[in-house]
Amino acid sequence: MSPPVSVEALRKEYGPIQALAGITFHIDEGEVFSLLGPNGAGKTTAAEILEGYRAPTSGRVSVLGQVPFEAGSAFRDRIGIVLQRAGLEPQLRVHEAVGLYRLSYSRPRDVDEVVEMVGLVDQREAPVRTLSGGQMRRLDLALALVGDPQVLFLDEPTTGFDPGARRRAWSLVEGLKGLGKTVFLTTHYLDEAQKLADRVAVLDRGAIVAEGPPESLTVEDSTTIRFRLHPGADRTSMPLGGSGYGREVVFETKDPVRDLQALTAWALDRGIDLEALEVRRPSLEEAYLRLVGEQE
Repeated sequence: MSPPVSVEALRKEYGPIQALAGITFHIDEGEVFSLLGPNGAGKTTAAEILEGYRAPTSGRVSVLGQVPFEAGSAFRDRIGIVLQRAGLEPQLRVHEAVGLYRLSYSRPRDVDEVVEMVGLVDQREAPVRTLSGGQMRRLDLALALVGDPQVLFLDEPTTGFDPGARRRAWSLVEGLKGLGKTVFLTTHYLDEAQKLADRVAVLDRGAIVAEGPPESLTVEDSTTIRFRLHPGADRTSMPLGGSGYGREVVFETKDPVRDLQALTAWALDRGIDLEALEVRRPSLEEAYLRLVGEQE
């Protein structure tokens, strides 16, 4: 069975400018796939080709078994799109806007159900012009969900959200995954991709430079072990090196399990307390910065 989204050797050129340089990836059913990259890397171009707004220069693109740019209304009926900015009449009320979009789909969700899903019950009767930036993004999400899509394209879906609203949006995306929906996500929030995505691909200058589960991108980075020693402890016999000032000890390791075992065995043998012991794996953000060359 073919995956809902399949991309092979996709290229897009604008005259002498190569926006996409032959990228290949797929998205499985019920999977959240996040495309990451700096501004100008080609994320928006890739998304627009998958959504059917642009034709590729070369390569093969399949979404729900169809070529997006050539597909008709039946294809649109099966996808949902959260754009960075949606154009709505400012005098429309929230439930009216969702109801208007609902008319475009053959198997839509109930308006009130969708309004509740995105957390806009209190704004149901509010005109669009009165919504805050975060509320407007929630309405954008409602418009994408009202058609009950099989594949959902989320382009920077939580821009302008406060922390609480972001967390609610994350729960909503996780719920969609539980319903078997396939999600294509672009975001500038690396913690968002780490939280939501089953797999990520890092796009740089039109090429994919890394792909896999978020945790797999950090394997080349060292884990940090940090703790404080009692003032009278003998640091010279410690099995690991490290740096730090005063009582603090910090060291980097590629094998945290082995080195932590050696460290704790040394401390237990001597009755030494490793105060404020912290083991921190590198974040997706740190791996991302290494991959795209933006580390200072």
